[in-house]
Amino acid sequence: MQPSKTCSALVLTELFLPTKGGTTVWYDAVYRRLGGKELHIVTAAVPGAEAVDRNHPNSIHRIGLKRVWWLKPESLGMYLKMLGQSLRLALRHHFDVVHAARALPEGLVAWIMARLLRKPLVVYCHGEELTTWGRGRKFRTMLWVYRHADANIANSEYTLEEMVRLGVRRARITLIYPGVDTERFRPGLPCDDLKQSIGLQPGQKLILSVGRLVRRKGFDQVIRALPELVKQGIDAQYALIGIGDDWDYLAGLARELGVSERLHLLGHVSPEDLPRWYNACDAFIMANRDINGDTEGFGMVFLEAAACAKPAIAGQAGGTGAAVVDGVTGYRVDGTLVEAVATALLTVLGDAMLAARLASAGLARARAEFSWDAVADKTRNLV
Repeated sequence: MQPSKTCSALVLTELFLPTKGGTTVWYDAVYRRLGGKELHIVTAAVPGAEAVDRNHPNSIHRIGLKRVWWLKPESLGMYLKMLGQSLRLALRHHFDVVHAARALPEGLVAWIMARLLRKPLVVYCHGEELTTWGRGRKFRTMLWVYRHADANIANSEYTLEEMVRLGVRRARITLIYPGVDTERFRPGLPCDDLKQSIGLQPGQKLILSVGRLVRRKGFDQVIRALPELVKQGIDAQYALIGIGDDWDYLAGLARELGVSERLHLLGHVSPEDLPRWYNACDAFIMANRDINGDTEGFGMVFLEAAACAKPAIAGQAGGTGAAVVDGVTGYRVDGTLVEAVATALLTVLGDAMLAARLASAGLARARAEFSWDAVADKTRNLV
């Protein structure tokens, strides 16, 4: 089947802007490039959605998607609502393909729709679901969806190999990395006001992390490394953008280690300020680690840092090797070892020429290999 310039697609995703996260950025960036109003996205009704939908090039259909504890399964209502909305759209529009943002809950509904419409089904796999969903009924259903999809999108080599190991045919898996908006994330953005807002003094180094505040991201390891940096003569501050369950834990850890004045929990920042925070830092880090199978599938934040010409430090767990080339655009370290995290930070922050070389390589790679236009083209070519 020859790909066309645009396609009429039914896209099912619980997660979409304005919900925060790398995957929501991915879907928005790709689908606005794949088509216009003939591309229909069924997603959750969330606060702030009207502002996103008002000028969006695609047709966005919002429905209430909430899990109800007394239903078995709790997500049964979500399945029924998503299926009902999809059927209504199918009666009014022609679709060339059906896309599902995940195997569950979207993928199972998408499979039903694809078979009813006799159209191909494409399902995304992000890696984390393969190692965190146990081995029960939910896990088996997830694998069934991947095995019966016409095409699957894996976000890294790690994810692809895990899928194959679990019995998904390699011929039905396409490797497509996430991308980055190199117009939005770029070097040279003004950031002095951001540095002043956290009291960064001349000569001090700024370390930055961006992500959901959960244990596997390794933000606690960076906090534990701060005393060693100070001991070795690196006067560093640590800015952390994101919200999550670990907020109080991270703040408490900083107090316990005597580095509270060096930690800046910024919560959410505006979309306009996020690229400027990358510009403000001297090094970006997410020292992710595997915790009970929960791991990082790729790490789009590493691409954002690279596009802003900043060296990145990643954990070795999961699929981060696709985002950070060890020794070329940054370093991958054992995120379970504070010593390894501290050594990487000391290396990057203590050698300006090395940091500049890593940053330059990362910027060139981000611009050459990770544009959203290229990601959209690869997605279109699947069918």
